[in-house]
Amino acid sequence: MPRVSQDHLEARRRQILDGARLCFGRFGYEGATVRRLEEATGLSRGAIFHHFRDKESLFLALAEDDASRMADVVAQQGLVQVMRDLLAGDSEHPADWLGTRLEVSRRLRTDPEFRGRWAEHSQQLTIATRKRLEWQRRSGNLRDDIGVDVLAEYLQLVLEGLVSHLAMGLPADDLEPVLDVVEDSVRRHRSD
Repeated sequence: MPRVSQDHLEARRRQILDGARLCFGRFGYEGATVRRLEEATGLSRGAIFHHFRDKESLFLALAEDDASRMADVVAQQGLVQVMRDLLAGDSEHPADWLGTRLEVSRRLRTDPEFRGRWAEHSQQLTIATRKRLEWQRRSGNLRDDIGVDVLAEYLQLVLEGLVSHLAMGLPADDLEPVLDVVEDSVRRHRSD
């Protein structure tokens, strides 16, 4: 029997994650039945669960994948850029990313076991945000009267507020100036 290449396995895993992102985003965790996951991915349950132990492992992998993508943007451009991308719809799967993010938030609030497992995976964005802020501080661009940890928490709270705003279906057409204010609030202002 021929061996399946690593590229093929990675492509199949990506196919499963992309389909699952749509399914979880549309139906939530509970509504993403195995049958719906099969339809969304175009694969059988055997193929899906060959790559992931169970539905929760698949959901955690998806949430971790999204957190990793966000952390990459943060490392290069900062957390406010993640927010701008979400508003502009520039991210690869903006609406579906939002659905995954909301489902993670809901499960964190209602499922203590999930909360414990997610804690192991959720530090990427926090670490990337702190590193970016520390780099900005060393570069002289970040205000120095407030600690990096406080600024990181502030930005993450703004992100969560934006996610909630979008989840409620509130208008987002005029939020770019709000993000300008957020970005300006963490910058160091030099006197002329």
